[in-house]
Amino acid sequence: MIKYKRILLKLSGEALSSEEHTIDPEILSNVIKSIKSALVENIEVAIVVGGGNIFRGSALANSGMDRITGDHMGMLATVINALAISDACKRNNIESVVMSGLAIGGGVCESANHNKAKKALSKGKVVIFSAGTGSPCFTTDTGAALRGIEINADMLFKATKVDGIYSEDPLINSDAVRYEAISYKEAIERNLKIMDMTAFTLCQDHGLKICVFSMLNNTNTLLEIIKGKPLGTIVS
Repeated sequence: MIKYKRILLKLSGEALSSEEHTIDPEILSNVIKSIKSALVENIEVAIVVGGGNIFRGSALANSGMDRITGDHMGMLATVINALAISDACKRNNIESVVMSGLAIGGGVCESANHNKAKKALSKGKVVIFSAGTGSPCFTTDTGAALRGIEINADMLFKATKVDGIYSEDPLINSDAVRYEAISYKEAIERNLKIMDMTAFTLCQDHGLKICVFSMLNNTNTLLEIIKGKPLGTIVS
């Protein structure tokens, strides 16, 4: 049984990279396989992508660059990643639309528009949102929450390197316990670093559920969760 008809998938820039490649072709291929498995079940898929594999505004600011300039560069990096995902979709016969929170001309991508996005999703196209919220000082997690709310997504899926939210960092403490479910309030009170507090608060205020999961080892994980398998951690 399909539990979610329209989803928003949040991918970090780092999720697309490897030690050898800023955008790793094999990882990108696995992302497309995950997307395709959902599309085959007539699930509508929107994506928000980060840009940390290319530029991270906060890191640039820490090195002395103006924070606003750094954030604008970071947003442009997300556009590069979005175009890479769109190209991979095209090569796999998946129709897609790239939208940007920043106005970019020259036919590179469209400006973000929730009505156009919902129309494209209803036609089976993958909508790839880039440039976060379109404003500096906000993370792409907040951008994902905002776009998920705008398109009336049933669930915001955040792909990470671990398979959910744990009591401690499982990469450091092997005894850390994974939560199957946690409330927005708990996530905010515990200051969990899975998403920033602005994103959590937006999701809480609008009732947008979050699923934190990993696509690293199984390209079917996304579809399995959509079908109700208890993988990852649900924040609601």
